[in-house]
Amino acid sequence: MDNSRRNLLKAGATAAVGSVFMGSNPAAAQGSQSTLVIPPLAGKIGMRLATASIAGGAPTVIAVLDDSRIVDVRSQAQQQGLTLGFDPTSMLALVASGNAGFAQLKNLVDRAAQQTSLPTLAQAKLMSPIPRPDRNIYCVGWNYLDHFEEGKKARVDKVVEKLPDHPVFFTKATHTMNGPFDSIPHDITLSNTTDWEAELAVVIGQRGRNIKEEQAMDYVFGYAAFNDTTSREVQQKLHGGQWFKGKSLDGHGPMGPWIVTAAGLKLDDVRVICRVNGVEKQNASYQQMYFKIPRIIAELSRGLTLEPGDIIATGTPSGVGFARQPQEFLHPGDVMETEVTGIGIIRNMIKAEKV
Repeated sequence: MDNSRRNLLKAGATAAVGSVFMGSNPAAAQGSQSTLVIPPLAGKIGMRLATASIAGGAPTVIAVLDDSRIVDVRSQAQQQGLTLGFDPTSMLALVASGNAGFAQLKNLVDRAAQQTSLPTLAQAKLMSPIPRPDRNIYCVGWNYLDHFEEGKKARVDKVVEKLPDHPVFFTKATHTMNGPFDSIPHDITLSNTTDWEAELAVVIGQRGRNIKEEQAMDYVFGYAAFNDTTSREVQQKLHGGQWFKGKSLDGHGPMGPWIVTAAGLKLDDVRVICRVNGVEKQNASYQQMYFKIPRIIAELSRGLTLEPGDIIATGTPSGVGFARQPQEFLHPGDVMETEVTGIGIIRNMIKAEKV
């Protein structure tokens, strides 16, 4: 990624003015976005980009401003008489649009931010920022030392006793993608061991292969909160101990509430937190990651081409349910909150249904 594109990713529509809280009764809004929090952007730069339906309309890309107003990219392009070089209904198209697309987006949002009649988040239903990824979601296993140690004691498979020297990669199928406030299906006839795994997700900004570690951050488009929701019984006891199926049940990958572009987040200040029914289960900092993002990108891209819009879930801290004594799992009616400080909170209710 050249310097001009990196600078565009660092360009923000407005200065951060502090967190905005929508709604006054968090308990009444469990599983919904009515208590949505807008954390300040790091260094007063960056952008929050989401996919949303506004007033029941078709999905579109929006920019979320600090005061909870939103810029509908498609609508604003029409109002401003702009012909965009990307499809304004597709986050993937925006990510892949390169320097020209980002320059157009910045211009459009800066102009729109001067208006007084913009819609607000209360009028929008947020979806996953990337509702249907083009490719499987890449995931990193055992990326926090405490999580590796707790898992080593609880895992059925005792083969791996020492933290590997290289990141452990696996993938989640595209149908695991779920919205930041949508319910997660729970089929007790398949398994009753659904577990939480709060994570920081990275969205890749341009194609790359054999990316050098020192250049890896230039390939980051932005970040989002993600939960690698997992069926432990399916992951560990069925299918030969292969993780793919247990990690890939439909809807078991909520993401959002938006993507914060690369320079809008200060990684050293990030904490990854999970709460279940308001009780904190996980809380760790980015600094506790064993393999940091540059190493992850460099290793994953060795001989493997990364594409714009690829998603990498960077691993979960200790505190997962299956490693607790006694074990704890998610059940219908439970509300799972995943927070990444500097980005925001996603909130998903567990819902009984047959998948």
